[in-house]
Amino acid sequence: MAKAPTVEDVAAHAGVSRQTVSNVLNTPDIVKPTTRERVLASIDELGYRRHAAARRLRLRRSSTIGIRLDPYLGGVSGVVLDRFVHAITERSSERGMRMLVYAARTPQEELERLAELWEGSEIDAAIITSTVRDDPRVGRLDAVGLPFISFGRPWGDDDIADPTHLWVDVDGAAGTRAATEHALQRGGSVTFLGWPSGSGTGDDRERGWREAIDRAGVQGARIVSEESVQGARHAVAAALRDGARADAIVCASDSLAVGALLALADARVRVPVIGFDNTPTAEALGFSSVEQRPEDVAEAVLQLLMGPTGDVVSPRRVESGEAHALITPELIVR
Repeated sequence: MAKAPTVEDVAAHAGVSRQTVSNVLNTPDIVKPTTRERVLASIDELGYRRHAAARRLRLRRSSTIGIRLDPYLGGVSGVVLDRFVHAITERSSERGMRMLVYAARTPQEELERLAELWEGSEIDAAIITSTVRDDPRVGRLDAVGLPFISFGRPWGDDDIADPTHLWVDVDGAAGTRAATEHALQRGGSVTFLGWPSGSGTGDDRERGWREAIDRAGVQGARIVSEESVQGARHAVAAALRDGARADAIVCASDSLAVGALLALADARVRVPVIGFDNTPTAEALGFSSVEQRPEDVAEAVLQLLMGPTGDVVSPRRVESGEAHALITPELIVR
């Protein structure tokens, strides 16, 4: 069996000292960019891997990232976050990091658990999900000094224009815009079935629909429902009883899409319905849906959180233009 490459091997290959290699691995900011890139290229070429246990002991770091396991909700919802947790676990392992998955029923429990893990040196950073407008977790994590990144925008002043925290999100407006443009190819009007106003994610998805119908110069109705199959079924049924007419319905989620399909079937009306999330339910029932690509989100999260050297960085050290990433979703037509 071939001997594993050492730090000395990397130094000789890159033409630098052992200390320079150590600096690149542990304090890359103090190394000149050209030298750093040369050392990183040698690390890749030789296949060098740091001894994780020794490195954790030396740096007093856990090489662990914490993420909350959301409560099981059943039904259609939750598939995207499940895929994201699996993807982030696989990809973090490739970078020599571990994921610590913990349970919390409320944001307050989540903050308490994260504080315990951070104070006990059990995690080096955290990933938060299911962000809401003016998310209270952002300020609290700042206060305890825990580096973190969110899957989803904080939806406050910290957004695309002037981000001060790390975040990765799916461009929901782009997804519903593509869905609406596809539906408009059939002619007629397109109705949007979404959540009540006030949620950052829901408002963003509604914006994409509105931009598409405005650009096309057509009218479109908006139906509102909470995130529930039966709620969507009742909302669409009520709209149909009131005389609403739609040539297609674009939905903020697959759960809403299923409810819309049930209501249309009850009324014996056949129009295309497009969902959002591309869950197995969409595939099984055969309706089109927007694919969020959580695996791409996981890759972007680790790239922003850890950088090219594989070290967790503090969000406050990231330049404004590099503090976020928007993943473009894909419309899956069936």
